[in-house]
Amino acid sequence: MNYSAIIVAAGSGTRMHLGYNKVYYRFRDGRTILEHTISVFAADDDCRQMIVVSEPETFHKEIVLNDPRISVVAGGSSRQESVSHGLALAKEDVVLVHDGARPFLSRECLERIKKAMETEQAACLMVPVKDTIKRVEEGKIVETYPRQLLYAAQTPQAFRTDLLRQCMEEALKNGFTGTDDCSLVEHFRRDITIRAVEGSYENRKITTPEDL
Repeated sequence: MNYSAIIVAAGSGTRMHLGYNKVYYRFRDGRTILEHTISVFAADDDCRQMIVVSEPETFHKEIVLNDPRISVVAGGSSRQESVSHGLALAKEDVVLVHDGARPFLSRECLERIKKAMETEQAACLMVPVKDTIKRVEEGKIVETYPRQLLYAAQTPQAFRTDLLRQCMEEALKNGFTGTDDCSLVEHFRRDITIRAVEGSYENRKITTPEDL
């Protein structure tokens, strides 16, 4: 199954306290977080297009990747806007949207979500939450959610490209901002089933210095 990958790598890295976009942090092997993130898609022949949403000048300064499938587009003022910039360039019928700061995606997880998209219109990598989740209002616990029903969403999240474009357009028109890409489909296309696909706890996102 051929697909386009949108790798969302815009941002300032405020919570990392680096003074620059965290995806350009270099691991001990000399490669950036973003290079590690790109590598799993670059190794997959089914990935026909890699759209990196990041500051083009910084990308070309920090990263040298001679892969004709890679294109770079500037991000927007929000993650959702950044995804829309990448989505405008997507050429394949299926698109996978992945966080640039999630460099530990395994090939096994990638293959599982690709398999789901052979029959589904949307799919999301997910893992069961480990902690008990409570709802708090005004500093008081008011409800405990049944943990067996709760999952944490990861990326990549996969969609039929036309479906995500439609939902993105609706979100823009209605001023709706989702917490992730799946939430747009949940909100505007309740008739669509989003398949939950087994993810991995190793597929973590680097957000704070502790994550390194």
